Amino acid sequence: MNLDKTPGGADGADRAPVVNTEAATAAVTAVDPRLLVREEGFSGYLSEFRRKLSAGDLGSLPVVVGLILIAAVFQTLNPNFLSAENLSNIAVTMVATGMMAVGIIFVLLLGEIDLSVGSVSGVSGAIVAVLTVTHGMNEWLAVAVALVSGAAIGALHGFFFARLGAPAFAVTLAGLLFWLGFMLQLLGENGTINLDSEGVVGRLTTYYFTDVAAAYGLAAVAVAVFLCSGLLDSRRRAAAGIPSRPPADIVLRTALLALIAFAAAFVFNQYKGLPLAFVLFLAVLVTTDFVLRRTAYGRMITALGGSVEASRRAGINVTAVRISVFAVAGTFAAVGGLFWASKIAAANQSAGAGDLLMNVIAAAVIGGTSLFGGRGRTWNALLGVMVIVSIQYGLALESIATPIQYMITGGVLLATVVIDSVTRRTQKTAGRA
Repeated sequence: MNLDKTPGGADGADRAPVVNTEAATAAVTAVDPRLLVREEGFSGYLSEFRRKLSAGDLGSLPVVVGLILIAAVFQTLNPNFLSAENLSNIAVTMVATGMMAVGIIFVLLLGEIDLSVGSVSGVSGAIVAVLTVTHGMNEWLAVAVALVSGAAIGALHGFFFARLGAPAFAVTLAGLLFWLGFMLQLLGENGTINLDSEGVVGRLTTYYFTDVAAAYGLAAVAVAVFLCSGLLDSRRRAAAGIPSRPPADIVLRTALLALIAFAAAFVFNQYKGLPLAFVLFLAVLVTTDFVLRRTAYGRMITALGGSVEASRRAGINVTAVRISVFAVAGTFAAVGGLFWASKIAAANQSAGAGDLLMNVIAAAVIGGTSLFGGRGRTWNALLGVMVIVSIQYGLALESIATPIQYMITGGVLLATVVIDSVTRRTQKTAGRA
């Protein structure tokens, strides 16, 4: 019995194609509504901004508002807060902590934590000091050894966590103690080894590009690259037939960046010039942001922070990515240690101790990186460390005692964590988490 009700029999050789013009006309290709606002101009972005606020997606808005309030309050209390000298000093001081925060952001994106970065930074400075001063090694080679050592230490922590299944908190807490002891052993009984202030490490925080063209040139290059990348991205999207930023939007964003960049260049040129440390920090931020947002490796890190099991089923080598992320954190801890050693022109027993670890984690979290994993950018390190160092410098100008500084920084960190928790809860309610 032939049960085929289609004209032409069971083989379908003579079947006529079914044409439903009404359905075809009504069919619409699904497009992410967040992309459509780019074609609506200012009104589209305003509606998108309102939608994000209602869904709890605050982004960097709280940090930016906080920085404006900090600047306004401390400038009111002391007119020297926004002076060129003070702002330049803040820019240089925040680099060491900021470099370490970049590495922590990689770990936080996994939803994990690394408590050893402070001790690893101390080990980095001690290695350079011992190799160059005690053993006479070439300083560039000593720096390379210190960076490789930081990466190896981080990879070792990652191995215990990813391969053997030990909790990252416990592994890195043990690393904090072990590497602290290792640093003290390296420095010996004296506990302090002075570095050449004119050497490679010494000049990391003391070298300035005094020519005014350096600061303005860097600002011009940054603005030009931003504009070109925006236009190319818009052209690429248009060619692919998907919504892209209108030219007016790109120009507006470029103008805003130009205002900030040239204002910063003007401030730097009013003091000593463009600090080398700040240039290196910006280079790291641009590079790591590209890695996280534009490469497959960065997308794997973000995916792991969202769901480990889903990432494993998608074919991601979870163990390798986890180990590599801790290696990245160790590398940037070592970089931060070199900047701290440069700041005091020495490696001593206090390196990596005190509130450094808390400031590094606080910088990442305050900047907007989630403690729950899956959300954050390395630019968060810049915003977060600016908040912390600005508060420290502002309170120092008012001769506020160190205990009060700790209390205020802790309060800011608590407020940030609370905002992060409330944001995630709101996003879950809105179906976006």
